[in-house]
Amino acid sequence: MTVGNMERAELFDAGSKGRGLRAAKELNTGEVIFSEPSFAAVVFDSLATQVCHSCFRHKANLHRCAQCKFAHYCDRTCQTACWNEHKQECGAIKKLGSAPSENIRLAARVLWRMHKDTGIASDSQLISVDQLQEHVADLAAEDFKQLRADVHKFLQYWSYGTRQHSVDYISHIFGIIKCNGFTLSDQRGLQAVGVGLFPNLCLVNHDCWPNCTVILNHGNQSAVSSALHSQRRIELRALGKIPEGEELTVSYVDFLNLSADRQKKLKERFHFDCTCEHCSKHIEDDLMTAGADSKPSADKVKEVTVFSKESLEKIEKSRVEGDYNEVLKLCYECLQKQENVLADTNLYKLRVLSIASEVLSYQRSFAKAADYAHRMVEGYRKLYHPNNAQLGMAIMRAGVTHWHAGQIEEGHSLICQAYRILMVTHGSNHAITKDLEGMRTQTELELKMFKQNKAAYQTMRDAALKH
Repeated sequence: MTVGNMERAELFDAGSKGRGLRAAKELNTGEVIFSEPSFAAVVFDSLATQVCHSCFRHKANLHRCAQCKFAHYCDRTCQTACWNEHKQECGAIKKLGSAPSENIRLAARVLWRMHKDTGIASDSQLISVDQLQEHVADLAAEDFKQLRADVHKFLQYWSYGTRQHSVDYISHIFGIIKCNGFTLSDQRGLQAVGVGLFPNLCLVNHDCWPNCTVILNHGNQSAVSSALHSQRRIELRALGKIPEGEELTVSYVDFLNLSADRQKKLKERFHFDCTCEHCSKHIEDDLMTAGADSKPSADKVKEVTVFSKESLEKIEKSRVEGDYNEVLKLCYECLQKQENVLADTNLYKLRVLSIASEVLSYQRSFAKAADYAHRMVEGYRKLYHPNNAQLGMAIMRAGVTHWHAGQIEEGHSLICQAYRILMVTHGSNHAITKDLEGMRTQTELELKMFKQNKAAYQTMRDAALKH
């Protein structure tokens, strides 16, 4: 499928939600409905020297732009591919003496691109960038104050000959970015590394239980011939079979929050009231707040819930400070309190299990980490859509943890399950799926060895862990 092809989706009036996209034909599970290169995108300030400004891959020993000394690239190929995006920015950073914040850099890139392409970058773009939704009038006082400060700094940075814009128009562009900016992750999907604007994607409305998912494909610039290179782009993928005419939706927030909390986040960030079925009927809220099967009293559940909330705040503080022994101590205390009081689908228990598993893996206590990861994944399965990307990533991490713990049968099984999900959400060419495919092959070989001679497998594994 060519980048930007919109034959599978069409624009329509979605009633109270405004514009929307719907399926122009029946779509299959895992099908790429459309892919779209960014209209403009920037790397976060905090990662400017660690992430390529062209392909957004996390990489060591990046090459710095000799002119502005701010932008960094994998190599000359990535730098050349990005020159059209970086050219105006390069001059502006040199003129100012330093790079401004990511919001200001993105607003400038958007305006430079609009001057070049008048807001429409290709025939398949369904809407001009400056026609996208913004909610400047609805901003809270603190957010509006920040926007005004950004506009002031933008005017110092902006340079485009004699072409100037009013404060209101620049505010409008900042409003569009705030409302429509899409967070970009690195090639392993492990870290948010930047933000971009994708006009067609902005037309896809929200649902807490969506029928589509969005991933970033970092493209391929490794071929010798530039004609074979592919662009950095998002892909909208079907999570299941979608009939012709059905609205296409994605989730703007993680489903693992109570319906009221999701609604609050959506109202604060995107300025709309979510009335999707899962919010209206509070679907799965009961599981997310559930007490254990032993049926503890409501007062006991409330007491432990309050304790868990306070513990998670302390855990996060210790995590930020890098005191991982304290993190584990707090996790153990919290889990002990939660035992026989909160169900394994309770959000507070799942959050503690996730942190404990992650920190124990970091400390190479894989057997204990695997136990917590297993309990966490079992809870996630009861809450998430079966093809949710977050579920797939969690199962993958649990599989790797079991593998490292020497539990090869469970590890291989989990890795295979994760692979099936990520083939739907990411596709066969994504770096994460390729990593998983390698793990699946390796664990399959090790599983055969384990079944043939357990002692020999254990010796091989112990030797590998020493290295």
